[in-house]
Amino acid sequence: MIKNIVLDMGNVLLDFNPEFVMNTFCSSEEEKDVIRRELFNGPEWALGDRGDFSDKDRFGLVKVRVPEKYHEALKKCADNWDICMDPLDGAREFCELVKSKGYGIYVLSNASDLFYEYFPRFLPLDFFNGVFVSSDYHMLKPDLEIYETFLKKYGLNAEECLFIDDRKDNIEGARKAGLNTYRFPGNYKELMELINK
Repeated sequence: MIKNIVLDMGNVLLDFNPEFVMNTFCSSEEEKDVIRRELFNGPEWALGDRGDFSDKDRFGLVKVRVPEKYHEALKKCADNWDICMDPLDGAREFCELVKSKGYGIYVLSNASDLFYEYFPRFLPLDFFNGVFVSSDYHMLKPDLEIYETFLKKYGLNAEECLFIDDRKDNIEGARKAGLNTYRFPGNYKELMELINK
């Protein structure tokens, strides 16, 4: 029996959209290509999510691989990437529905320390029964360790949890840890129906 809903954050609750950030701060396709490759797809992104360094240090680490003529745009993207983190349509309503139905509601997210600045604009942290951010624990989805640590921290039984994520690898990791899983399809229609049953 499902008693707890465990939600990923990026592209499930909030819209992580690097293209929006680059369209805002970059002046050419070439500039976007470099910043996409080195900032958003570079190794530092996952390392920041793992808590190996603070979000404010990201620009200094990435700029060594980026031509100086792009440093201004890179800094703006690195320092302001969270401007894209708007709620997905239906996300807040879904969270409120889950809570009203008596489920426990949790967030389990790969995220850097900046999470605590942008996420409360969506819903207060204390709205949730628990919020587990990867950078606080120096571990990442889809490693088995993060799911097991999450369950232990909140005293949850895996078989009583439904884990919702948009990424296949994260879903598979949760399944290995014994959680029920649901791959987020990009909108809340099906999930609303599922919870309303």
